[in-house]
Amino acid sequence: MIVQKNVQLKPFNTFGIEAKAKFFAEISSIEELQGILQDTDYQSVERLVLGGGSNLLLTKDFDGLVIKMAIKGFEVVKENDENIWIKSGAGVVWHDLVMHCVNQNYAGMENLSLIPGTVGAAPMQNIGAYGIEIKEVFEELEALEIATGQTKIFDKQTCNFGYRESIFKHEAKGKFIILNVTFKLNKKPSFHIEYGAIKDTLSEMQVNDLTIKAISDAVIHIRQSKLPNPAEIGNAGSFFKNPEISKEQFEALKAQFPSIPSYPVNENTIKVPAGWLIEQAGWKGQRFGNVGVHAKQALVLVNYGGGKGDEIKDLSKKIQASIDEKFGIRLSAEVNFV
Repeated sequence: MIVQKNVQLKPFNTFGIEAKAKFFAEISSIEELQGILQDTDYQSVERLVLGGGSNLLLTKDFDGLVIKMAIKGFEVVKENDENIWIKSGAGVVWHDLVMHCVNQNYAGMENLSLIPGTVGAAPMQNIGAYGIEIKEVFEELEALEIATGQTKIFDKQTCNFGYRESIFKHEAKGKFIILNVTFKLNKKPSFHIEYGAIKDTLSEMQVNDLTIKAISDAVIHIRQSKLPNPAEIGNAGSFFKNPEISKEQFEALKAQFPSIPSYPVNENTIKVPAGWLIEQAGWKGQRFGNVGVHAKQALVLVNYGGGKGDEIKDLSKKIQASIDEKFGIRLSAEVNFV
């Protein structure tokens, strides 16, 4: 393992923001991670752990140590007649793992196809799409405690998953580094096609035999048609969470905006699409120099090239203020500011 100095982070964040790390190390094993955390040269500096760089916005150079997690590989660790358990290194590309499972006909991840990022970052955010969240296929993860250098197992209950939330965004934030994740998948699929445009897309694709491969293909088609490719236009996917509001607030909004879409969370809570709110407020397709709001999906903020993190951050704050003023809803960012 080599620690590099003054490394350009543009290749390591999907927004394509130019920012430098004072120190940079790519980690491919638990032992390498333990070694660099014990190295006295880096114990007093700030640390930033990177997966795929798809959920952060760099607003300045990082005057510390960037740890790029590159622990690879996945394997079947257990199975029975109904389920199969797969353990994956934190540095595995999420979509690569999903495609492996789909191709092996292991069900449960197909709705999560083409989500950017790595396996290690997935439980931190409790990633989700098209009616499925990672918590539904999650078994456990192993993480390294930074203070002690010891490993610890977190099960589903300990992770305290919520909507785009987990213990690693709150009380365990900055205290652990995820090493690997184990998933419990199904040998007999249970299809989820009611959310979003999956059912219509399957119909357009003339799918008669419903399979997890067909669902994965439909999800990939939808995402590619709506979301810009980070290799072409810098972005981090959905910038904001879909807000959850009270039923009373929703009814009041519906009286004012009859076409407002919604998804019930429970008897008292309604989820409203943030993209719809942003579009109604007139932001969709707006460009401000090198940054802007994507023309096809208002939930995605983009860097057209040469944009700075602060410019995107300022744009996000203006959008939040606009939605608050128009709808009385405060949007929360999914993306982490660094």
